[in-house]
Amino acid sequence: MRGADLVAQSLKAGGIHTVFALSGNQIMPIFDACIDTKIMLHHVRHEAAATYMADCWAQLTGKVGVALVTAAPGFANALSPLYSARFAESPVVLLSGDSPITADGSGAFQELDQTSASRPFTKLSFRSQRAADLGQDIARAIRVAQSGRAGPVHLALPFDLLNAEIKSTSLPGVDSFLSEHPSLSSEVIEKMRNTIAAAKTPLILTGPSLNVTRSKNILENLANALDAPVVSMESPRGLNDPSLGDFVEQVPNADLILSLGKRFDFTTGFGKPPTMSENAKFIVVDAEETELERARRSLGTRLINTHLADPVEIAKFLATTGKVGSIRTSWRTGVANSIKARPRDPSGSAGPMRPASLCSEVQKIIDRADDPILIIDGGEFGQWAQACLSSATRVINGPGGAIGGGLCYAYAAKIARPEATVIALMGDGTAGFHFSEFETASRYGANFIAIIGNDSKWNAEYQIQLRDYGEQRLYGCELNPTRYEQAAQGFGCHGEHVTNSAELKKALERAQASGLPACINVEITGLPAPSGSGH
Repeated sequence: MRGADLVAQSLKAGGIHTVFALSGNQIMPIFDACIDTKIMLHHVRHEAAATYMADCWAQLTGKVGVALVTAAPGFANALSPLYSARFAESPVVLLSGDSPITADGSGAFQELDQTSASRPFTKLSFRSQRAADLGQDIARAIRVAQSGRAGPVHLALPFDLLNAEIKSTSLPGVDSFLSEHPSLSSEVIEKMRNTIAAAKTPLILTGPSLNVTRSKNILENLANALDAPVVSMESPRGLNDPSLGDFVEQVPNADLILSLGKRFDFTTGFGKPPTMSENAKFIVVDAEETELERARRSLGTRLINTHLADPVEIAKFLATTGKVGSIRTSWRTGVANSIKARPRDPSGSAGPMRPASLCSEVQKIIDRADDPILIIDGGEFGQWAQACLSSATRVINGPGGAIGGGLCYAYAAKIARPEATVIALMGDGTAGFHFSEFETASRYGANFIAIIGNDSKWNAEYQIQLRDYGEQRLYGCELNPTRYEQAAQGFGCHGEHVTNSAELKKALERAQASGLPACINVEITGLPAPSGSGH
């Protein structure tokens, strides 16, 4: 058995059947080994795309997403999406080829200290040292990615170890792959529940691991059991996330805030007044001690308790302990209504379509679908989509704030759930990052619909220039009015060009009927992102 065979067989033993990859010299032994293990390699067009796909796969399946890339430049290309995966709490394993370990320091082809480069992006970054240990290294990577606060792990695989013949070894046992989580006693959780019951206006904030897509039933049951608003936060705009409407105005009214895996960082105003009341009390549950320490620094004496535990497990426990005696109809209704607040969209305005009008037509497609998956990516147009569209399953660019992964997410979503209707919305700036993945989608038959809101600019930065420096200081943020749908057609996909509202419905219908990956290029008016009920 070669080291590469041990890698592939260990992946299979760990429940990995799908890997997103881009080929390169140092990983071709693994490509070969995957043939015998029946692991499906999705061969993409850019290493970053592979990592984005692994991220989305993990979010939608609840399983570890795996990306496989080659050494040095290929590895470097894959780094940026690890930042997104870290903030999105996605269990991702990045496997990178590496120069031979026996040639360290000699100037070997594509020699690079990869683990030092990836360490700031990951929970764990390490390099295999012995061919016989490759199986245990794979198990460790999968286990750590899922344990505690989930996140990405990087494992570098030296070329000579992959080619080495292993005389005697065994695959990792099932227990080697299992995640590990800190826990709390039922007595401690009951005390937490009683504290919440005694509050007048408690508020529960959850992080990405407890968002609607991953944990909808848990969130609903938790809100009913504690008779308190439960709000999931997963946007880089935090409390100002357009999908949360005017929620930010209600937050200072909370007298107790329970954080289940939600960081007290810039997205929450660091937990400080005036964003959150100086009289509010806080309970923080997190699976990482570093986050608890962050909360202690930010919240000071307002912090009642911190608990090192898995927020998902605590939420499940609290959701099943029976309803508290408190009745907070007015408080819960007020918060719910504030979240529903949206800006009014004037109809019949001249010029290109407005983002809200575009979204209104797209929502009809989502509502008719049996299993819709909504992907949202980008700056200002992405914020409009978050504000105006809803779906039982949604993946956005996450708290890290990176843009560009939308097409990759759409592809992975269709691979994860082939029968789903996958609809992705993104701005024209965003679309350019990984447009060649339309070819990947065509090659593998992943028929999602990508809708590009085309205002011919990097509108988020354009709006910053306009707001902060004035109309006379607009510079460098314009883009050409590009025919993206024609480029998609060149990759073997369906394309539509839409210039007004009347054309959009038919274009969406034709895209669905085509049975192909589709690009709908919609000319829109570039507007600043919505903010609650005002705009």
